[in-house]
Amino acid sequence: MDDLSTMPPDRLFDLFELEQIDRETLQTLMAIHARRLIEEINEDHLNPAAAFIEHLRNVRATAKLVRRHGQKLIRDSLAALAQAERFPPSMLLWNASHPDVPLYCFIRMKREPLFRILRFQSQGTKVRIQVEHGRTNSPGGLVIESFVLKRDRAWNLGIESREVHS
Repeated sequence: MDDLSTMPPDRLFDLFELEQIDRETLQTLMAIHARRLIEEINEDHLNPAAAFIEHLRNVRATAKLVRRHGQKLIRDSLAALAQAERFPPSMLLWNASHPDVPLYCFIRMKREPLFRILRFQSQGTKVRIQVEHGRTNSPGGLVIESFVLKRDRAWNLGIESREVHS
């Protein structure tokens, strides 16, 4: 089994419901997730100007995507990406389908770990999306991946293919 501390909360709850982890493990893992969020909040508090500039960058990038493709398609695409196996941005995207969470919360233009949408193209039942994610100073560095998402009979987007670019 993968490192559970890197799994997004929705998958942790799925494991709990399937009785693959117990309540104590779930609570411990959710506490780790909460600590990561609190650390980011503290970073923002220590440097509010940088946080505000990052917020503006993310809002601008998201607004551009929404103008071109619509909020529903962007949200559906991010939710489909969140289901990808061994995809680190799943920790950011796990609740992308929730309309109460603003879309700009899922984009990270400069704040690490980065998550940027480089290309987004919609063609009927298919969406081609190229993303860049990772950390600039880590061993793996920034990774560029291309996905082809396809709608099923229930009109839900799912990953048809995935390609990592070097």
